Amino acid sequence: KAPSQQEYAYSNSPDLEAHAATARRVAAEGIVLLKNDNNALPLASDITEIGAFGVTSYAFIAGGVGSGDVNEAYTVSLVEGLENASLSVDGELQDIYKKYRKEEKAKLPEKEFFFALDAPIPEMPVDAELLEKVVERTEIGLITIGRNSGEFVDRYLEGDFYLTDAEKEMVAQVSDAYHKADKKVVVVLNIGNVIEMLSWQDKPDAIVLPWQGGQEAGNALTDVLLGKVNPSGRLPTTFPVAYDDVPSSQQKQFPGFEEKDADPIVLGGLEWGKPGRVWYEDGIFVGYRYYDTFDVDVAYPFGYGLSYTGFAISSPQAGKALDNSETVSLTVTVKNTGDAAGKQVVQLYVEAPKTNLPKPEKELKAFAKTRLLAPGESQKVTLTVQRDDLASFYPDQDAWVLDKGDYLFHVSTSLEDTAFTATLSVPETTVTEKVIADLGPVKRLDEIAP
Repeated sequence: KAPSQQEYAYSNSPDLEAHAATARRVAAEGIVLLKNDNNALPLASDITEIGAFGVTSYAFIAGGVGSGDVNEAYTVSLVEGLENASLSVDGELQDIYKKYRKEEKAKLPEKEFFFALDAPIPEMPVDAELLEKVVERTEIGLITIGRNSGEFVDRYLEGDFYLTDAEKEMVAQVSDAYHKADKKVVVVLNIGNVIEMLSWQDKPDAIVLPWQGGQEAGNALTDVLLGKVNPSGRLPTTFPVAYDDVPSSQQKQFPGFEEKDADPIVLGGLEWGKPGRVWYEDGIFVGYRYYDTFDVDVAYPFGYGLSYTGFAISSPQAGKALDNSETVSLTVTVKNTGDAAGKQVVQLYVEAPKTNLPKPEKELKAFAKTRLLAPGESQKVTLTVQRDDLASFYPDQDAWVLDKGDYLFHVSTSLEDTAFTATLSVPETTVTEKVIADLGPVKRLDEIAP
C-alpha cells in the first residue's frame, strides 16, 4: 500500500546531510537577539580574528537532560562554527581553554545514572596578562555562558539562575579590556531557561540567545553572528529581574515541604527523596500574565526580540471596530524599513472587558512570522482568533462565558511594544460552553495547614 501524504516514508538510509541542514535552519530561526548596541552585530566583514571566552564556547550544550534532549550525532560548538566559516579563534586562548576543560572534566564525579546531568565545569578565571595579549591580537571578544537542566534535574539559584562570581568577573574583565581598546564584546547565552541579567547586561555591546540549539547549534549561531541569517526568534518566556519576582518563588509553592514521616520514593532501584507537598496558587496568572497584570518590572518581556533591520506595522483597520463574526480576523501590513532582509513576528494580544472575575491584563491569541522581506518590501499578514477563544471560565457557573463589552486587540512586536489597537464590541454576554463538574479539589487550599 502506497503511503498517504500524512504518512512518513521511513528509511534505514536517511539523508543525514539534508537533516543537518534542516536542524541548522530551524536553530537559526529560534535565535533571539536581546541587545545590539552600536551595531555590534552582525560582525563586520573585516573581522578575521576572534577571542572566545568561557568554557562553553568550546563545548556547546545541544539540549537538556533526559527527555529534554535528543540523540544528536554530534554538537557543533561556537568555536567550531566560527572556524567552519573561515574565522580564526585566538589559538593560544583556545589551547588554554581546551587544556583546562580536559583537566576539570577528569575531576568530575561519575554520574549516578545514564540520564543524570553532567556536573558543570567551573568557569576558568581570566588571566589579566593573557587577556591583554588576546585583546591586542583579536578584533572582537565573544563570551559564552552555559546552563543545563531537564528531566529529574531541577534548577537552582546560585551559580545557575544567578551567574557565578567567576562568570561575573569574566564578563566584566573581558568587556572592560576590549572597550579600552575601542573594540566590542558579545555575550552568547547557551541556556535552556531564564537567568538573571540586569546586574551585568550593561557591560557587553550585544547579547545573543541561541538557547540549546541541537547538533548544528554552532553553525546556526555563526550564521546569525555573520548576518547570513537575520535573527527573528522571539522570547517564549519572561526574563525576570530577580528570582523573588517569580510568583512561585515562595517555598510554599516551590519546592514545597517534604513529608518528614513518609517513606522515600524508590524508582529504578534509586531513592528519589521523600514525597512532598506544594501549594499551586498561580491560577490563571501564569508567566507573562502575572508580570503584565501586576505591573512587575522585568528584564526582557515575553515576545521580545531584536533584528538587524527595522519594521513598520500598519493596517487600514486600526482604530475601527472589528468584524463581529464567529471568526475574528485582523489583516496588517508589515514593511521592512531597514537596510537588511529580515523577518518580523507579529503578535496579537487581547484585552478583555473587566468584570468581577479576575482576568489577565492581556493574553496572546495569535501570532505569525513573515517571509523574508527585502528592504522596502511589504507583506500582508492575517491574524485569526475564534470568537469562543475570547471567553473566560466562570467556576460558579461551570461555564465558559463571552462577556459583553469592548475587547481590545493589541497588534504588537512583544508584550510591551504595541503598534496599534483595534476594538471588537460584543453586544451581549453569551455562554459559549457548559462543562460537567465531575472532578474538583478534595480540599480548599485554605483548609490545608502548611
